Amino acid sequence: MMSFWWCFVMMVIPLVYSRTQVSNSKSTFNFTWPTKKASEVEGDLILGGLMMVHERHEDITCGPVMPQGGIQALETMLYTIDQINPILSSTAGFTIGAHILDDCDKDTYGLEQAVAFIKGSISNIDDTEYKCLDGTVPEVRNKVISGVVGASSSGTSIQVANLLRLFKIPQVSFFSSSPELSNKQRFEYFTRTIPSDHHQVMAIVQMIRFLKWTYISILYEESTYGIKAFEELEVLLAKNNICIAVKERLVKDSGVAGEAAYNGIVQKLNSKPKAKGVIIFGSDQEVSGVMRAVRRNNLTANFNWIGSDGWAGRLLVSEGNEPEVEGTLAFLPQAHPVRGFDNYFLSLTPLNNKRNPWFIEFWENHFQCRYPSSPPTPYNQDWHRTCTGQEKLTPESVEFEGQLQYVSDAVLAFANAFKDMHQTLCHGRKGLCKEMVPIDGSELLKYLRRVEFTGLSGDRFQFDDFGDGPARYDLIHFKQVSPGRYRRLRIGEYHSGQLKLDTNELRFRGDRATPPESICSRPCNASQAKKYVEGEGCCWTCVECVLYQIRNPDDETQCSACPLGTLPNAERTQCLHIPEVYLRPDTGWAIGAMSFSAIGILLTFAVLGVFLQHNDTPVVRASGRELSYVLLSGILLCYMVSFLFVLRPTDIVCGVQQTAIGLCFSVVYAALFTKTNRIARIFRGGKKSAGRPGLISPKSQLAICGGLVTVQGLILLAWLWVSPSVAKHVHPTREDNLLVCSSFTDASYMMAFAYPILLILLCTVYAVVTRKIPAAFNESKYIGFTMYTTCVIWLAFVPIYFSTASHLPLRITSMSVTISLSATVTLACLFSPKLYIIIFHPERNVRQVKPSILTHFFPTFYRLFCHYPKITRNSNSIEFSSFFLGLTRIIPPKHLGGS
Repeated sequence: MMSFWWCFVMMVIPLVYSRTQVSNSKSTFNFTWPTKKASEVEGDLILGGLMMVHERHEDITCGPVMPQGGIQALETMLYTIDQINPILSSTAGFTIGAHILDDCDKDTYGLEQAVAFIKGSISNIDDTEYKCLDGTVPEVRNKVISGVVGASSSGTSIQVANLLRLFKIPQVSFFSSSPELSNKQRFEYFTRTIPSDHHQVMAIVQMIRFLKWTYISILYEESTYGIKAFEELEVLLAKNNICIAVKERLVKDSGVAGEAAYNGIVQKLNSKPKAKGVIIFGSDQEVSGVMRAVRRNNLTANFNWIGSDGWAGRLLVSEGNEPEVEGTLAFLPQAHPVRGFDNYFLSLTPLNNKRNPWFIEFWENHFQCRYPSSPPTPYNQDWHRTCTGQEKLTPESVEFEGQLQYVSDAVLAFANAFKDMHQTLCHGRKGLCKEMVPIDGSELLKYLRRVEFTGLSGDRFQFDDFGDGPARYDLIHFKQVSPGRYRRLRIGEYHSGQLKLDTNELRFRGDRATPPESICSRPCNASQAKKYVEGEGCCWTCVECVLYQIRNPDDETQCSACPLGTLPNAERTQCLHIPEVYLRPDTGWAIGAMSFSAIGILLTFAVLGVFLQHNDTPVVRASGRELSYVLLSGILLCYMVSFLFVLRPTDIVCGVQQTAIGLCFSVVYAALFTKTNRIARIFRGGKKSAGRPGLISPKSQLAICGGLVTVQGLILLAWLWVSPSVAKHVHPTREDNLLVCSSFTDASYMMAFAYPILLILLCTVYAVVTRKIPAAFNESKYIGFTMYTTCVIWLAFVPIYFSTASHLPLRITSMSVTISLSATVTLACLFSPKLYIIIFHPERNVRQVKPSILTHFFPTFYRLFCHYPKITRNSNSIEFSSFFLGLTRIIPPKHLGGS
């Protein structure tokens, strides 16, 4: 099986390399580029290193040398090995070596280079000679790679991790931060000292929320690093109601974009001028192209950048583009300088640094000269000045990569894993025991994930549950500290999900302390609805809601009319209930109506008291005292109805009102009808016959009256069953909220009055019929006057009632006063004459001498005699006296009304 893998690898390498040569053949170089080199350090356990020594290039495999992320990272690895080896040698008896290759920031080229790391693993399985399918015998190197430090790019790390996993070689990256690499089912042997971009994305979103930006653009590189970060950004921004105006890819894996491509990207950004905030998730080379395009298009002041760790700390982006980069806020994994590395690096020269084969290229690039006897490269051809070798690197001329700690920590993680593994497997014996030769990758991975140490930066380090570095970020701000002088400053940090920053240090373009605005539309007022621009989630126009409308609380794009009985509040944020309007007891209308009724009740009780006190006197007996008491009860009910009208309407109150209005009138007019009917029958009977009319006794009269009232009761019960009166709100106008009984909203209350009106009409008819009775018998005159007045009152009430539909207190007060007034008319017209005699002329309230026997024998004479009241001394003072004297023999007095 291993022979198959070896032959497969050896066949693939020439194919990949041949493609590289074809690509290079398009250039005019007469030399091979790139020249494959390796930086090697001897040791007992060898670590592979995959560094981004050169940039990517569009036309050729490798671009110019990278000072920060390439040469400095490589030297950090070598420096850390130098620092740890003396300790390992003295304590464990072994040292660490290195075999470092260049991936030129290309995943395909990096994969080709990584094949070298597995050659030793294959060749040291046994001593059998392997032959490929074509019969060739591969050249075998006996150097076994125990682990790999790198790569820088997430895309390259993914390719290399898939290869190393097959051979169980652990890998620790220092700059690859794609969230995809946290998936340990796919990348079991991959670990990294830098945190996952998942945390960086959360930090960026928190920063955007702090700036109060709701409309931004995103540029992300065409790689695993950029694409995966964008996917997480898109989800998290949506959760925070932050819209993306423009989202564009920066070419990386498919090549290097030209000026025209970057110009197009910048113009797309500028097509959304309100989106001034732009997130760029990419590498320094691509972002540098964007900044140059911004300068070319004279759009420097149009954008404010939120950067990722792939470019925000790199000199390649800011150098020459300072005005364009000004104001940038970026999150870089929190790192501190590697102790002693600055002095180490500044002391390096081509003469004392032979182990780094690319250091001469760096020297030529840094000093812009051609080093004697240096091999030709595409970038040193035009440099005619010769390097002397006496040039010096100075702190002023060298800007150090801020995250070299992660390179050092990656080396130290392997060193501590080797040490822990040695203590366990070799039991304290110095030197490598047979259990560690060769290194078992799966066993080494267990020790690697458990390491804890203090690095050369002074920070404590250990991997998290996903094999990633601790999620700590510094907030870096690129700003102008003085005219023409720019610096990157740390102004805050993101740790444990919390963003902390010094707002006093914030400076945007033009020394502006407040962040620029990056919103598409300002929030609408509470009284306005949003009308979204088609295709835009954060752009809208504000439409004012019309009168009596508020913005729908569930749909901010709609205005909703407030329900009847409610009105918008002053801010138009909610519909408030209009206070219920009904006849309250403390209002002037109610007080007036209740006062009137209270006086009527007192008068009624006064009359009742007088009648009860003089219950057996002729006036009370002659007036039909049983019906008089019934009549007074009905009058009392009429007055009490007014107090029902000032109660807050409820279904029960409305039901009581519905029955009480008709019932009180039916009691009054049933009693009057019974009385007038009795008088009429007596007169008709007296003219036609000397016999006594039927049903004129007190009990009969009460029975008749009770029957008439019962009819009304049945009508009311049927009405309650068919159409019960309930409390409800009515709105005569949009701003009214009247709480009324349903019977008051239309003419249905007439059902309660229909029967009493019939009784009123009948009483009126009887009053007219009996109008010609002897003058002495003048109660019919008072009954008639009562009926006429009652009809006038109710005829006047009808137009008043219907014209006050929108004025509920007036309408109910008019109803109450009308009922009380009807009762008062009845009380005054029918009882005041009797009270006058009882109280002021008690001498007339006596029974006269009974008629002699002549009355029995000469009834006609007695009738004629009694028709002339002037003959009788008291005829003008005592009602009925002459009449009753004339009828004493024909009809006994008890049948005329007394008892």
